[in-house]
Amino acid sequence: MRSAKDFFAPLAVGAPTPLREVPARPGRMIHFVDPSNPKMAAKVPDLVGTVDVLLGNLEDAVKAENKEAARQGLVDIAQATDFGEHTQLWTRINALDSPWALDDLTTLVTEIGDRLDVVMVPKVQGPEDIHYVDRLLAQLEAKAGVTRPILVHAILETARGMANVEAIAGASPRMQGISLGPADLAADRRMKTTRVGGGHPGYLVRRDPVDGDVEGPRPVFQQDLWHYTIARMVDACAMHGIFPYYGPFGDIKDVVACEDQFRNAFLLGCVGTWTLHPVQIAIAKKVFSPSADDVAHARRVRAAMGDGTGAVMLDGKMEDDASLKQCLVILELAERLSANDPELAELYAERSDA
Repeated sequence: MRSAKDFFAPLAVGAPTPLREVPARPGRMIHFVDPSNPKMAAKVPDLVGTVDVLLGNLEDAVKAENKEAARQGLVDIAQATDFGEHTQLWTRINALDSPWALDDLTTLVTEIGDRLDVVMVPKVQGPEDIHYVDRLLAQLEAKAGVTRPILVHAILETARGMANVEAIAGASPRMQGISLGPADLAADRRMKTTRVGGGHPGYLVRRDPVDGDVEGPRPVFQQDLWHYTIARMVDACAMHGIFPYYGPFGDIKDVVACEDQFRNAFLLGCVGTWTLHPVQIAIAKKVFSPSADDVAHARRVRAAMGDGTGAVMLDGKMEDDASLKQCLVILELAERLSANDPELAELYAERSDA
């Protein structure tokens, strides 16, 4: 057992000192790009500044024969691109039990470690997976002379990982956040759905019969397959001061259901989501940015509450210290997003002056 006082010590001589607090940078959309696809790679410069996170995907959706090309493609993209202040560069490496993961980390850290913000690790089963990546990253950072720690993001894609989510969230000071991987998790749980995220028309509740008339009209309401999973992931992340994300929504054409699923995750506490197609970028930006009305209301509550004690009536509703805490969450997010997004800054400012 490591002593608590050693938890924030580097795991390799010469590695950067671990962070004590994860930077709260905007991450409304983690936009996936296949670095082995020349057409997608050519679009990267145009994406810089329009997405919060650009992720070079090396795992699923990259064929086995393209793994090395994808890895080298990401190196080339990172070396040739100025990501500026507002777009982070992440990667999703191959699974730790694959023949490519070790080369992924060795190559990326030694060649572009100074540009890489976060390494996303798929199919994390428990804290031991994070410990392995943590130590290896420290050794590679020391070897490459990387001066700031590369953070780690875990994907929940197995039942065992879900059962260990709290331990995973607190496994290392490198932990930046956790994403839900609904497709792999559904398969591992033996859930009877073939969809990548979203709901299912068979998962519903039906209104009780009226006056015992079981043949009469009885409205049905579709339920959220992922409510429990997302809520538990959010709690684990909040407990350890890291950030929860929704994962992929596979039906690119169904933008209505995509927005609904993103909003469910946002309301439960997620800070962002994956985007698999450019059409989903605008949806994520809209959903994971608080509305102008919410920001204006939060400012009114803060002004009315004064020192934060007691209770006030505002528009016929009671507001107290708990209400203020909720409003401060909205205001903190709005301030963070406004710093990087002039359009949002103007929108929020206009509402505050109304």
